[in-house]
Amino acid sequence: MDSFLNAFLEILKYTLPALIMLIVTYMIVSKFLTEQTTRKQLALFHETQNITIPLRLQAYERLALYMERISPRNLLNRVYQKDMNVAVYEAMLVQTIKAEFDHNLAQQIYVSRGVWETVRGVKEQEINIINTMARRLNPEAPAKELHKILMEYILTDEGAQPTEVALQVITDESRRVLTHGPQA
Repeated sequence: MDSFLNAFLEILKYTLPALIMLIVTYMIVSKFLTEQTTRKQLALFHETQNITIPLRLQAYERLALYMERISPRNLLNRVYQKDMNVAVYEAMLVQTIKAEFDHNLAQQIYVSRGVWETVRGVKEQEINIINTMARRLNPEAPAKELHKILMEYILTDEGAQPTEVALQVITDESRRVLTHGPQA
């Protein structure tokens, strides 16, 4: 029995330090790999951020431009032609708003749901205003009559125009993105 205990202690004398070294080595390597993974994830996050922030800002810029282009003050004069009648003028205004919207559809990927819903809502409001005012007139009347009542509506409406509200929403969110990064 004494020789067995001596042999066991002799084996233990060599294996215990090796086992301790194995555990310490495992812990060091595990910690190193965890830190490396964290560093790579952080580097990837920063790289992604450097790509997404400019894309998001460009989307806000394009949507702000869209709001400016469909703003009645800009749209009415840009589309108006003397030889049009009310029906053609109405169709051209609506078609221009829809075409501009379709051109900017991809921007919804880069902006928040709230901003996109605001933009979509403004498009519908502007089309609804044009259609409502056009229904008051004879479709064969000169386009200048529709132009006139739309301009009067814009100038007498005391509230903020839908495009102005949307521009403020877009501006506020783009500032948050600039300040807080892509998580904003």
